[in-house]
Amino acid sequence: MRARDAASLEARHGQLSAARVIELAASDLFAGEIAAVSSFGADSAVLLHLIAQVDRHLPVVFLDTGKHFEETLSYRDALADDFGLTDIRVVHPEAAALERVDPGGRLHESDVEACCHVRKVEPMARGVEPFRAWFTGRKRHQAQTRTALPVFEAVGPRVRINPLAHWTTADLADYMRAHALRENPLVAYGYLSIGCFPCTRPVEQGQDARSGRWAGQAKTECGIHLAGLEQSLSQERHDERRETGA
Repeated sequence: MRARDAASLEARHGQLSAARVIELAASDLFAGEIAAVSSFGADSAVLLHLIAQVDRHLPVVFLDTGKHFEETLSYRDALADDFGLTDIRVVHPEAAALERVDPGGRLHESDVEACCHVRKVEPMARGVEPFRAWFTGRKRHQAQTRTALPVFEAVGPRVRINPLAHWTTADLADYMRAHALRENPLVAYGYLSIGCFPCTRPVEQGQDARSGRWAGQAKTECGIHLAGLEQSLSQERHDERRETGA
């Protein structure tokens, strides 16, 4: 799957409803070869509820960085139970890599990019590597860096699908209310985008939802949605070929 193929999917299906995009991708376009990636954050319940209506057994990849709020871990388990999700796949940073670059667990204080790479980008590349495509809950309204977010986009030979790309905060709130969905308890304290606890702050009035992530720094993305993930996937495939002699 190349960039032009993802562009073709976007042209043909990018205006469909989120529910229809999920159904089409899971049951037809990538049947048996697609997962969802979820942070179980502020509004993760919406995407997961939509997915559960199509296939409760669809793999859901959760990245446990070792730095999550306890509320997030409890919320993950509660939502899985609420929706009957049967295949939550937890991926972790490699222990050897952490011992090498972050033995004291404080790398985020000196190099947030390196911390995100070892705790998020590399593990997530391993998490999605078995699949041809994956769903995310990203939305255009979340930050300036996402205003042109497509529904279908290429990540190397794979496709990342953002069924909620065009949803607004009102759309999300309406859906949560209509289906009586459980909310991450941190939202009540102003956490509108939830990542690792050392690098997440409540959002101030009038700021975008992701302003509480790496507050005071130029960083706006951890890297799992940027080219770093594609590079990690490419490197993993290169290493695999080298080991097998292919």
